[in-house]
Amino acid sequence: MSTLQQSVEREAAAAHEAVPRLADALVTAALAIAADRVTKRRGSILAANDADVAGAAGDLDSGALDRLRLDEPGLEAIEAQLHELSALPPLEREIGSWRLSNGLEVSERRIPIGVVGANFEARPNVAVDVAGQLLKSLNGAVLRTGGAALGTVTVLVDEVLRPALAEAGLPPETVGLVRSPDREGARVLVSLPRLVPLVILRGSGETTATLARHAAEQGVRTLAHAEGGGVLYAAASADLRKVEAIVEASLDRLGVCNRLNLLLVDRAAAAAVLGRVVPLLARLGIEPRGTERARAHADMAPLDVRLGHEWANDPERVATVSVDVVEGPEEAAAIANSETSALAATIVCEDKAVAQLFLERYRGTAAFWQAPTRFTDGFALTGAPETGINVDWVPGPRGPVTYRDLWLRQYRVVGDGTQSR
Repeated sequence: MSTLQQSVEREAAAAHEAVPRLADALVTAALAIAADRVTKRRGSILAANDADVAGAAGDLDSGALDRLRLDEPGLEAIEAQLHELSALPPLEREIGSWRLSNGLEVSERRIPIGVVGANFEARPNVAVDVAGQLLKSLNGAVLRTGGAALGTVTVLVDEVLRPALAEAGLPPETVGLVRSPDREGARVLVSLPRLVPLVILRGSGETTATLARHAAEQGVRTLAHAEGGGVLYAAASADLRKVEAIVEASLDRLGVCNRLNLLLVDRAAAAAVLGRVVPLLARLGIEPRGTERARAHADMAPLDVRLGHEWANDPERVATVSVDVVEGPEEAAAIANSETSALAATIVCEDKAVAQLFLERYRGTAAFWQAPTRFTDGFALTGAPETGINVDWVPGPRGPVTYRDLWLRQYRVVGDGTQSR
């Protein structure tokens, strides 16, 4: 067994031992204390982050460096989020209860998972986001970040989260950390089914997909999306002003998974919609790339990748949107289901029946009508920060995952000693 594997297993085992001591009131206190410690330890946090940014300057692109960098407003946002999370109500443990004809009292309950792992890109704020969500759901955590952010995340764990847990009367080792920049640490984390049965994989691309496949081989479940990308379908009855507004609102940030990635336009409205949207994209500095069907209605570069290609993960061409023309809402929904990750899609139209048809046919995690897919976010939709977004096609939490989703179902049954089958 390698030294790295031994280290990760120690962190996981310590968190596993600590979980039974978690209680809602103590976690609420710990999160509030952690928020205050962000302010008290801001000098250490920012110094570590400066060192991380300097060390990564030659290795990461500008977008990744921006996500790595923490500043005073960023720390204030982390502090505010911890206070908000502390103030949110604890998870309701009892879902429902009933009495059987034989006298058995049955209740359906939510119980903690145990220890949940989290592998995320070099974004230090995610360490606090995820750890806070896991603690709020009374689960332990083992965090693993990209090597570029390890210095900052180590300070956040060792000088903010763990001391806050200890001050609240909880075991500090409830939050563990993979303390190596080696990428093998992620593979180890998804290889411990008895200690870490579930791992949250944040980030997109083949690396995440490969980790998810390895986890499945090891018997570890994952909550992950290897791809994202929002879809906008402009139907035949779409109001052109709304199309323009929603397109623009969907492209306020380019390096995020819920931005506009694929524009589908109904053939009946193609000339009018593309006549307005193509110049708008040019003004926004976005290049449209179209299929043959789309290029028959507007001048644009040919699409040279698959239709669902996620431009947010293409640093060289991130300012790009794919465009296609479709025959109606059913084809639009079918393309969104089969050609993309099914993260999110929106329809812009004035015909309620058409909107309902599209929404019923689309099977993704978030379906919108007259609103941008940028709202596919746990805090925006539910008021709770998210651990990530899950796009699995199996039962379980889909879409933005918050502390309200991180539980196992248990049936609790009480008899009087007379029941038998």
